[in-house]
Amino acid sequence: MSATLPDFLHQHLAEHHLPPALGSVISSICQACVSISAQVRVGALSGILGSAGSGNIQGEEQKKLDVIANNTLVGILQQNPAVAGLASEEEDSFVAANADGGYLVLFDPLDGSSNIDVNISIGTIFSVLAKPSGSLNTASFLQPGRAQVASGYVLYGPQTLLVLTLGHGITVFTLNNEHQFVLTQSNPIIPPATQEFAINMSNQRHWQAPVQDYISELLAGDTGVRGKNYNMRWVASMVAEVHRILMRGGVFLYPQDAREPGKPGKLRLMYEANPLSLLVEQAGGAATNAHTRMLDIQPEGLHQRVAVVLGSKNEVDYISAKHQA
Repeated sequence: MSATLPDFLHQHLAEHHLPPALGSVISSICQACVSISAQVRVGALSGILGSAGSGNIQGEEQKKLDVIANNTLVGILQQNPAVAGLASEEEDSFVAANADGGYLVLFDPLDGSSNIDVNISIGTIFSVLAKPSGSLNTASFLQPGRAQVASGYVLYGPQTLLVLTLGHGITVFTLNNEHQFVLTQSNPIIPPATQEFAINMSNQRHWQAPVQDYISELLAGDTGVRGKNYNMRWVASMVAEVHRILMRGGVFLYPQDAREPGKPGKLRLMYEANPLSLLVEQAGGAATNAHTRMLDIQPEGLHQRVAVVLGSKNEVDYISAKHQA
């Protein structure tokens, strides 16, 4: 039988001289996600689909499952003595946990909420940081992505998958019928070249010139300057897009556009871009905001937004070069 998550954590933490408390934090996250997976699986049978009739801090409509997932993660992580505090896309501010805890956990409890009611893959994204010394406050969380000690996601699709990094490569686990995450893949590598891209084409008229130019080159296919044909994919669930890229390559773009010129992008740096960028880099890919390496950006707020370009390194570098021209 393949190793289960507890077996892996015990061996991996010892091999890389990482604290056992980090393993307990990962275990708590996964315990919450097993519960969320069960709720997602039954869907309409338990009356949990549809709107919750409320909005989050970003002014977005919350789904019932958004609220359930958030409350599940907060409730379980607050009980872990290693967790000092939490930050969630669905919470206005951070949530204190245990004063003596050494870790902070940030999460998007249910990424891809627009897909919940149509049974398309959604997921939980998480990031773990070491708590700085001193009293817990918002500044404690505002660490650049390179400071993450772990990140990952749980994808609720045809199978429920956990994709995890503790800074030493990536491992993929599959949830079995006994509610255990079993190791099924180690260290997937994103090929540097690709012929697949993901972007919301309905926003094309709002993009800045470098992105307009780049996508026009891809659409020209083998008759254009790139000299090869590209395929487009768009799931409208970032965690599903990134999983596809980790498994077979590709590039994902959610660029800044002209509709809200005062905002640098739509996706959240702390809950989406940073944790997924760490995974992408651990798999040999690249992640930027089209100008700067994502993991080097100094956060200014818990709900900070950012443009995102990530995936196969050659394409990410090519897009970044267009923005520097």
